[in-house]
Amino acid sequence: MNLLIVGLGGFLGSVCRYILSQTISKESGLFPISTFAVNILGSLLIGVFYGLSQGKISEEIRLFATVGFCGGFTTFSAFALENLKLLQSGSYFSFFAYILLSTTICITAVLLGVYLSK
Repeated sequence: MNLLIVGLGGFLGSVCRYILSQTISKESGLFPISTFAVNILGSLLIGVFYGLSQGKISEEIRLFATVGFCGGFTTFSAFALENLKLLQSGSYFSFFAYILLSTTICITAVLLGVYLSK
């Protein structure tokens, strides 16, 4: 049942991301404004849902909203929430390492993927 809940949330999140991205201009000069806006909105939403999950909503709604919807809308929101949890737990080294390693390794992986596809 949890897989269906997450899957439905992911479907709706992906559809909403697509609609929002089509509504906002694709690129504004050199800045990808639509992705930026989606990441900010997704991070705000996952923060709200995470706050509500502290005893105010059921586990099923939490899964639907955070893992499903926000995960389908933008995985950056999950990245932001995980970093918040690291900060809240006082794991400052892990916080900075996660940000640095995630950004550098993921950008490198994209470059490698492009290279391998040629």
